[in-house]
Amino acid sequence: MAYTNLDVHERVKTILYRLTGITLTDNKDIMISNRIDKLKRNCSYSGDIMNLLDLVEEGKYETDFINTFTTNKTHFFREDFHFVDLKDRVLPEFAQNGEKIDIWCSASSTGEEPYSIAMTIFEAMKETNTNISAKIIATDIDTNVLQYAANGIYRFSKASKEFPSWIKPQRYFKRRVKQNLSGEEVLIKANDELKRLLTFHELNLNDNSYPFAQNQFDVIFCRNVLIYFSVEDQNKILRRLFQYLKIGGTLYLGHSENPQDLINYVQRVGQNIFIKEKEIV
Repeated sequence: MAYTNLDVHERVKTILYRLTGITLTDNKDIMISNRIDKLKRNCSYSGDIMNLLDLVEEGKYETDFINTFTTNKTHFFREDFHFVDLKDRVLPEFAQNGEKIDIWCSASSTGEEPYSIAMTIFEAMKETNTNISAKIIATDIDTNVLQYAANGIYRFSKASKEFPSWIKPQRYFKRRVKQNLSGEEVLIKANDELKRLLTFHELNLNDNSYPFAQNQFDVIFCRNVLIYFSVEDQNKILRRLFQYLKIGGTLYLGHSENPQDLINYVQRVGQNIFIKEKEIV
């Protein structure tokens, strides 16, 4: 049976939405074509793409499909004002009270965000001259990026402006120079001190519930991931997230995201920084 590229693209969008809730817009056709080729390579599949999509729907290549079509754009201290707020407003209270802080990074990608959170905690300990007991749970739907994050090894350039002035990367990473055909490559590896704060788990934000306790977290980072969902599904995810955030807890959203239907249950205290004031009724 003959089919067009449009037929393939529409089927990819349908499968992706069913598996993840992610909505691909019409301007993503080039990206979809490129990632179809990548999917075939990842699956070592040389046959007809519609047959491969049949196998995905049967569950055979489901993980490969999800890992191929999810987007993982990130860097250390992205939107660094959130980490400044965490360091200067949130963490000193926990340092003063001696309470443990539980943080959930709900779209950790390749790990730069949760490692940035961990570095921020250590900087706050230095500034307050106290110990802060902290646990960071980092989740993502893509199993490949979770493994990358758990390894904690990243390319580094001195010209990079990822790290703010109040962070010295050498405190938290071991540096290694690697020679390759294109010249010298500098790699940095997260030290064990950072890694001890972090646990990585696979999680689909589109699931009806998450494997956490009600009001478990003091802080939730959910940044630059809601933009991949429809407004209706953004609301569903935000309402689910909210169940696991304590009253008085902080929710950080990405620069182009907003709390949607939660607006009457939160207090805005900064740029896309919200404190939970009451439960949804």
